[in-house]
Amino acid sequence: MCTVEKLAVDGGEPVSPKKISIAKPIISPEVLGEIREILESGQLRQGQKVKKFETLFAEKVGAGYAYAVCNGTAALHTAYLSTLKPGDEVIVPSFTFLATASMVYYSMARPVFADIDPDTFLIDLEDVKKKITPRTRAVVPVHLFGNAADIQGLRDLCEDHSLALIHDSAQAHGTRYGGRDVGSYDDLGCYSFYPSKTLTTGEGGMVTTNDEGLYRAGTLLRAHGDDGRYHHVAMGFNYRLTEIAAVLGIDQMRQFDGFLKRRKECGGYLRKNIGRIDGLHPQRATPKADHSYSYFSLTMDTEKYRCTRDQFLRALAAENIDCAVHYPKPLTGQPIVKEKLDPAPCPVSEDVSMRILSLPMHPALTDEDLKLIVAGVEKVAGHYLK
Repeated sequence: MCTVEKLAVDGGEPVSPKKISIAKPIISPEVLGEIREILESGQLRQGQKVKKFETLFAEKVGAGYAYAVCNGTAALHTAYLSTLKPGDEVIVPSFTFLATASMVYYSMARPVFADIDPDTFLIDLEDVKKKITPRTRAVVPVHLFGNAADIQGLRDLCEDHSLALIHDSAQAHGTRYGGRDVGSYDDLGCYSFYPSKTLTTGEGGMVTTNDEGLYRAGTLLRAHGDDGRYHHVAMGFNYRLTEIAAVLGIDQMRQFDGFLKRRKECGGYLRKNIGRIDGLHPQRATPKADHSYSYFSLTMDTEKYRCTRDQFLRALAAENIDCAVHYPKPLTGQPIVKEKLDPAPCPVSEDVSMRILSLPMHPALTDEDLKLIVAGVEKVAGHYLK
């Protein structure tokens, strides 16, 4: 490990001559022609391209049904509304993006926060057990950063208590558990196609299920409850995906296997080499999980360093290694959550949020990029280690 080079943040030469971005959407050039055809056709709203995208996605994950929506938040909202009743309680992890919980709230139910495992960063099964009450209706594991939660343990628990299991798979495109895609379960699975995700349509989402009733409920909810032109059988929303977004999604499906293969190669390389650095701990994959590396995140033993996590990140960015924090505050510490829900503390989530950081992860990373990422982390860590 390098201990003599001057850090770039202090005026030294950066490890990388160019910025290595943390995420990078990859769009095929031929999509421009396909988008032009859509624009010229005048058929811009949900249509046959959306249907094709849904079919391709369902086939890829092994689900009986899939319906597309305008974003991942809408995917969660429609899934919750097709499952929950006002006053229900839903157990969600405290360490995730706000939408996992806020859409419970906007479904007139109450999110209850469970803590996470300190190494996998995923919902803690034992804490979930403690949070179950007679009002509990569902549990929502988040397959964070491409790592799969303990699906078998959660399914067994939900079956014992007659609870629904709703998967937040926004970051789990291609993630498998026990050899099975997380989107293939009978339960509801909710995906996002935000630009930083493995598959992107700019904005977009998808819900998967093997239950025809849940599929029908969701398709009604996304389109004003309309089962025929101006014939409304449910109170719904306009959560439809556009044909342009669907064309992007179809292109992403063509590239998906290659995306996933490269992400796993990059993740394996970073895990092996970053894991050797004292005081840095890459996210541990759950037993039975095949990590898809939507992000590459790790925790830092701050007591071993002469700097804070944020100082470490600033130094790394100066070396032209892009980096970020997912997430700097658990949901139990968010101002609006404290105001509206008065949650019990989740100490593991609070600790992880102060020590976590993310490194570049996308299929466009070259082997040289990976070497430079490791070199940059080694340089910064070597400078600050006590």
